[in-house]
Amino acid sequence: MLLFVHMAVHKTIRERIEKQKKIFDQLSQGKESLLIILDEAEVSESVYNSNAIENSTLTLKETEKILLEMELSRDVSLREVFEAKNLARVVEYVRKKNKGTPITLETILLLHKMLIDNIDDGIAGRFRQKGEYVRVGSHVAPAPEHVETLLEEATAIYTHIKNEQFTIDAIARFHLEFERIHPFNDGNGRIGRLLINYLLHQEGYPPIIIRNKEKQTYYTAFQMYDSGKHTKEMERILSLNVLESLHKRLAYLQGLAIVPLSDYAKEQDTTPSAIFNAARRQSIPAFREKNMWKIGIEN
Repeated sequence: MLLFVHMAVHKTIRERIEKQKKIFDQLSQGKESLLIILDEAEVSESVYNSNAIENSTLTLKETEKILLEMELSRDVSLREVFEAKNLARVVEYVRKKNKGTPITLETILLLHKMLIDNIDDGIAGRFRQKGEYVRVGSHVAPAPEHVETLLEEATAIYTHIKNEQFTIDAIARFHLEFERIHPFNDGNGRIGRLLINYLLHQEGYPPIIIRNKEKQTYYTAFQMYDSGKHTKEMERILSLNVLESLHKRLAYLQGLAIVPLSDYAKEQDTTPSAIFNAARRQSIPAFREKNMWKIGIEN
């Protein structure tokens, strides 16, 4: 029964995404400059959240200041400064990459070199080598001599299934497998999340942000995959984030007034908690900007 409910919910989310994506494709025509502005406005938020998931101590405001070359009010490590700047550079690279460029091992290595440059040049832009083992929690990644073969298999499977099943499900499976392989000595999580957006961009979807506040749910999805190759939780996480990203862009493309969800909730004949729960389920077209829930309404 629970499985049936889960599948039904996922089907509903998929139908919503497909509907919103068609509208997004139509409204995007001639408004590419607006979409670029929205993407650029999200860079610091994307960088902050991805680094925070990896235990960076930088706040969102500090991340913004670093990217704007502004002075911070406290001393932070040079490593964290480079982590923020490098990740922003790779986020921009992924955004500007032409659609239709297939994912290759060479591309993955290039992204890693850009990410780890000036942080640990000895491991930047190369996969784990003989004797270099890594683990995440209780998961011990495959031996380094298997990394390239496993990655080639993962990319081949993604290419094969993305046209046969829901694209976001295929991306979720690739992300789970990439993190299971953990091909690098460092930077696997950040590269994995960059690759999600690389693949979304290929298929004409806007980028998403996996937020630090929700990392426990995100980690649970990996645990479910490790314990039984279950992909549904990661599919749900990515689908909800894609829907949120579409809702945000549609609000701007339609020229709606962007208001805090808390203000919108006051005008509704229901409780604020019900409205915020609906936002988290994406059953209303709400979205987050700098961790604040907002919604577009008619002027």
